[in-house]
Amino acid sequence: MSNQSDHHFDAIVIGAGMTGGWAAKEFCDKGLKTLLLERGRNVEHLKDYPTTTMQPWQFKHRGKIPQEIAEANPVITRCYAYKEDAMHFFVKDTDHKYVQEKPFDWIRGYQVGGKSIMWARQVQRWSDYDFEGPARDGFAVDWPIRYKDIEKWYNYVEKFVGVSGNYDKLDTLPDGDFLKAWDLNVVEKYFQNSVKDNFKNRHVIYGRCAHLTEMKEIFKQQGRALCQARRICQRGCPYGGYFNANSTLIPWAQKTGNLTMRTDAVVHSIIFDDKENRATGVRIIDAHTKETTEYFAKTIFVNAATLNTNAILLNSTSKRFPNGLGNDNGLLGKYVAFHNYRAKINATHEGHKEFRTTGGRATSAYIPRFRNIYKQETEFLRGYAAGFSAGRSRAVNYDGIGEELTNNLTAEAGFKPWSVGSHMMGETIPKESNYVNLHETQKDEYGIPSLNISIDYDDNDEKMIQDFFEQFTDMYKKAGFTNIQTRDTKQAPGLDIHEMGGVRMGHDPKTSLLNKWNQMHECKNVFVTDGACMTSVATQNPSLTFMALTARAANYAIEGMKKGEI
Repeated sequence: MSNQSDHHFDAIVIGAGMTGGWAAKEFCDKGLKTLLLERGRNVEHLKDYPTTTMQPWQFKHRGKIPQEIAEANPVITRCYAYKEDAMHFFVKDTDHKYVQEKPFDWIRGYQVGGKSIMWARQVQRWSDYDFEGPARDGFAVDWPIRYKDIEKWYNYVEKFVGVSGNYDKLDTLPDGDFLKAWDLNVVEKYFQNSVKDNFKNRHVIYGRCAHLTEMKEIFKQQGRALCQARRICQRGCPYGGYFNANSTLIPWAQKTGNLTMRTDAVVHSIIFDDKENRATGVRIIDAHTKETTEYFAKTIFVNAATLNTNAILLNSTSKRFPNGLGNDNGLLGKYVAFHNYRAKINATHEGHKEFRTTGGRATSAYIPRFRNIYKQETEFLRGYAAGFSAGRSRAVNYDGIGEELTNNLTAEAGFKPWSVGSHMMGETIPKESNYVNLHETQKDEYGIPSLNISIDYDDNDEKMIQDFFEQFTDMYKKAGFTNIQTRDTKQAPGLDIHEMGGVRMGHDPKTSLLNKWNQMHECKNVFVTDGACMTSVATQNPSLTFMALTARAANYAIEGMKKGEI
């Protein structure tokens, strides 16, 4: 073990994305010398957004992925944000290969900021209906926390992030600390009123999003400006109008003087000292030189994103933990769940022809979960949320060639009828048969065992999809929509980019890996606060909950270190 002072820190955080950034910020703000490890390259706000001000005609392929790249990378090419303007932020299929025991589209971003650069920016709080779900339905272990335990941390995070939203007063989706909202358009409001008139306990609301719609002192301190609704957020925003770790958390931590950040640092494992009965550090491999280095700290936060966090812990073996760090119960890597995004529905609205859409905004409408909340009413467990959007496009005549085509393309041909659409965001059930583990023989270029992924849908998911089609067809018909079309994309798990679990929280060390503070039951100075910690997945976009859990756990760890308990 190295005795060099520059290898010793108060805290080590693995992963410089959204949750790792939050952990680093909290530690640095409280005066702790913190090492932030990132397996990818450095991405600095403004400096490393190469396409952020480019116009469509400046892209060689007009925004499309070249065919040879798409053919070589079928998994990542299926991601909606993987386009020419942001492809440099995504991990290609040919890099860091993994084993698909069952089809799984693993979407990754290896750089400082992680996927917070390219995320969809939707932020909804969980309610007690979500935290109590496993206890009521019996499909997973009970969450060790409830809404009251995390409410103030939601507030804390929202004030720093900036969340645009309305105060909807729904018990299923608690209100937050909101900035002003954009308006829904006229057809979205029409559908909102139709649902209100025809259905009890169903609501169409503005989709809460992590965008600055008004200025506060905290945002000035971060150096951010208001969102311009450019709708090219995946490139990185030069205004800092949406939240990512690069424009907020990382620079904030750096300003304290307490942060050391090492990029291109592939984490091999966490070092456990059998004599001290605690984790003492982290072993990394340089991404370029392949040199191994060890760093040491009192507290370690693992925030490498769900599946990589599982992989690191599984590879962290010792005499005390031969099957992975903290894995006495054999559950590490099991009970992974995700969101079911397979179901979509589209239709036409013939009304409101005197209106059309102009300009932009950062979000659309959102329909919170309405199934199986107050009682079990269907053959499937839990439920789904959904998006809703409406828009009009120009009618364009593509006939002719040469001058005739040019004239037809530029001629004023009016607008098509309104198009409307929704996509399902269903909760899948954590089960032991959905797991990840380390492959017995295949290794990556660093000599680390490749991750083997075995995750699939089940009968509950299929029933939920059919219910979504039935209920939304009914909702669309009552709104007078026509040409209603449903579609099951049949996409593999993973493309939702919301995988969670494998290192779940719980009351009992026999059935969970983490306690109510995201602290490992069997290794008290290691915490997991990214998606891997989740006991169940609810229907809401999960990032806000990840961030709130991280801030909460980091402050608990800081207090524990002060008291000498960690």
